[in-house]
Amino acid sequence: MSELILHNYYRSSTSYRVRIALEMKGLGYEYVPHHLRHGEHLEAAYLAVNPQGLVPALILAGGRLLTQSLAIIEYLDETVPEPPLLPKDALGRARVRMLAQMIACDIHPVNNLRVLTSLRTLFGAGDQDVVNWFRHWVNEGFQPLEKILASSPETGTFCHGDRPGLADICLVAQVTNNARFGVDMTPYPVISRIHAACIALPAFRKAAPENQIDAE
Repeated sequence: MSELILHNYYRSSTSYRVRIALEMKGLGYEYVPHHLRHGEHLEAAYLAVNPQGLVPALILAGGRLLTQSLAIIEYLDETVPEPPLLPKDALGRARVRMLAQMIACDIHPVNNLRVLTSLRTLFGAGDQDVVNWFRHWVNEGFQPLEKILASSPETGTFCHGDRPGLADICLVAQVTNNARFGVDMTPYPVISRIHAACIALPAFRKAAPENQIDAE
């Protein structure tokens, strides 16, 4: 049994981020699925593990709990330095965090499952309303992200230079989510190019939702 235990859901974009990081670092882990649409993350057994009732949650050797995908990924990067997920220079690290947070803090929180579910239950939103909401907030975030990536000399094969890192992990997970809601990626050629470069890599492919044991 692995010393690391990852509580996650195959289709969760935040879980996907952590799986990518684990694969990039070459770290084995025990995969524990929780079906979000069936409410398994709100059952008492899981709430005893993670009181927030969200995925992912990473249990370290010795039983210490880490939640929140960006915090988990940065912990992995600090404790297993190779390959690095953040640049060595302070400005580069700030830029990569900026790009990652444009997705993880501005797009994802308003488009995650519990928000979309609340749109239906609290405000009577229909299926197309939910789709329109999701697309709106993706476009609100991707339009400036595309401009920054397209105009920045630091952008290379990946978001920052020619090695994938934290920003690429967030980008790939979001683009994968976009496909389920039919987001038109035509206006985002740089994002699409970076996404294609990432998913050609074994770590990204192995971590992909369709390759997980709980995939449907």
